[in-house]
Amino acid sequence: MEFTLGVEEEYQVIDPQTRELTSHDQQIVTEASKVLDERVKAEMHQAVVEVGTHICKDIQDAKEQITLLRGTISDIANSLGFEIAAAGTHPFSEWEKQLLTPNPRYDQIINELQDTARSNLIFGLHVHVGVEDKSLAMHLTNSLRYFLPHFYALSTNSPFWEGRNTGFKSFRTKVFDKFPRTGIPGTFQTYSEYQHYLDILIKTGCIDNPKKIWWDVRIHPFYPTIEVRICDVPLTIQDTVSITALIQATVAKLFKLREQNLNFINYHRALINENKWRAARYGVEGKMIDFGKEQEVSTRFLIRELLDFVDDVVDDLGSRHEIEKIEDILEKGSGADRQIEVYRKSKDLVEVVDYITAQTISGV
Repeated sequence: MEFTLGVEEEYQVIDPQTRELTSHDQQIVTEASKVLDERVKAEMHQAVVEVGTHICKDIQDAKEQITLLRGTISDIANSLGFEIAAAGTHPFSEWEKQLLTPNPRYDQIINELQDTARSNLIFGLHVHVGVEDKSLAMHLTNSLRYFLPHFYALSTNSPFWEGRNTGFKSFRTKVFDKFPRTGIPGTFQTYSEYQHYLDILIKTGCIDNPKKIWWDVRIHPFYPTIEVRICDVPLTIQDTVSITALIQATVAKLFKLREQNLNFINYHRALINENKWRAARYGVEGKMIDFGKEQEVSTRFLIRELLDFVDDVVDDLGSRHEIEKIEDILEKGSGADRQIEVYRKSKDLVEVVDYITAQTISGV
């Protein structure tokens, strides 16, 4: 199997004078569409621009496309008098002041979810790994759930919310938790069991289409992919590429176990949620639970254990260099740790925004 990739990132649109989030009135999307086609689109809030790669054959392809997307969107934003920033939340802008994008789909969501949707001013990374067989995808998704807190800890990049240091390394997920059908999913024994679940929700009017399943990992309803949705949008291109490579390698390793008639233990959602909470609160600095040993261990140790777990597939994927860069995140901290360090030194959230915008295009 090839385990092709697709990467989606959501960027903040920043006013260079105030450093606040600002509406770009879809100007960036309009201009970027001329050169990026369907790889750029609007989001519910007008201060958001979402980009997505084409199908990437490997991690090098993904890195080239992410670099192109960040660079192109940044250049167009600059030409229109804006900047872009990659962080899971804005350090001090208030959601109540943000304009919403007129769109029947968004109108429907806002009508149903009210302030839950209006306050959802957050920015994420979604990683797609190509798996065409739905039954196989279901099996791999069940096993992949255990590793979601590991990916999440590495990506944590939203410590501030409406002018406050929240005490979390990722407050983004705390905001998103208010949505229905979010978080760590349970397991489904077969894809038909999962399809039956979707059919019931649609039949009973809970949802009108499967895209309203917003779990941290899901079988994509339209693409032949497993989509990991738990991550904050990382600060740098390298962070995004390394985390994407690790997600791909984990899927490939779980597939390899399946091919050898082996399986990874499927832990209960309630247990995995304990690690997710710890990842949100402490990022890579804290501890998570090793369910096999039934004890707390450092998050860094668990992530290094994951790196060992996937080591025998990374060369076939051609991603060893990118995977090795995970060590940089473990040593320097995630984007959240770096934001907090800037704030510790400057005591100024404007300085934090300036740091984020500079890091967003570092390496372009």
